[in-house]
Amino acid sequence: MRILSGFLLLLLFTASAIYNAAAGKSYYDVLQISKSATDDQIKRAYRKLALKFHPDKNPGNEEATKKFAEINNAYEVLVDKEKRGIYDQFGEEGLKQNAANGGRAGGGGFDNIFSQFFGGGVRDDEEEDRIPKGDDVVVDIYATLEDLYMGNSYKIWREKNVLKPASGKRKCNCKNKVSHRQVGPGMYQQYTQQVCQECPNVKFEREGLSVDVDIEKGMQDGQEIVFYEDGEPVIDGEPGDLKFVIRTQPHSRFQRDGDNLHTMLTISLLDALVGFKKDMKHLDGHLVGVGTNKITKPKEVRRFPGEGMPVFEKNKKGDLFVMFEVAFPSSLTDSQKNIIKQTLGS
Repeated sequence: MRILSGFLLLLLFTASAIYNAAAGKSYYDVLQISKSATDDQIKRAYRKLALKFHPDKNPGNEEATKKFAEINNAYEVLVDKEKRGIYDQFGEEGLKQNAANGGRAGGGGFDNIFSQFFGGGVRDDEEEDRIPKGDDVVVDIYATLEDLYMGNSYKIWREKNVLKPASGKRKCNCKNKVSHRQVGPGMYQQYTQQVCQECPNVKFEREGLSVDVDIEKGMQDGQEIVFYEDGEPVIDGEPGDLKFVIRTQPHSRFQRDGDNLHTMLTISLLDALVGFKKDMKHLDGHLVGVGTNKITKPKEVRRFPGEGMPVFEKNKKGDLFVMFEVAFPSSLTDSQKNIIKQTLGS
């Protein structure tokens, strides 16, 4: 019986090794940590990646949703000592076998994992000390419509607080410890005391640095470009995030409406009546033919498909809408009036 059990264990180990090699990414790769990562490092990595790829921050992005699911799946296993031990020895197949044989199953879905980590629905026996997080730094970045159409990179100078070593020691990693003491025969009192470690002292210093901010094609007004953990630092915690918010500079010719562009073009009365040929210069310099051989009415709007703004992270564009204004002559001679009457008169 022992020989058979050992054979099955060896077979499971071999199968899981082949499976993991074929799968390519291990749970450690998904969370971007080493196999020797501590629980604290696992939680920090999860927090950073889960916030980055959460579906609410990436609406309509199927790749981000898939990544978010992978991150939650990896975290659910690696944060659990029993599951992590099984995974390290036998891979995903070992976890499946363990669940099939009555082992602990999953934690109730990705939303539940996320809510337990970031708040809402955490059970008392699983409650963890929250890691303090520094303030986010939010900066408005004013982009031209041309840059939002073609893409560009801005170099932004900023100053930030940086933690530096300082002389002396300080209390750190303080936690409240519940203790009991006897106050009489068969009587005990429960009390809480703060227990701290001693760490090297630190101080804040201001440092300046330049940040390259990539403006991608089709980015929208109000969209955020986030540099995670590059905001304000906090002692014994995680830095906040640095967020650049897109603000669109007004344009002299075009107005943006989502992925569409609107503009106005003035033509002569003659062109309005007999038709015309005309090219309009676009944001990147290419020409759009907006002429027609038909009559153009004042305030008439024509649509030019695919000549609007690029759709963010998609290989398509919105539409261009051109409103035509007709410039009437300020005066006509009697001869001109007679010609018009003869031509247009009923």
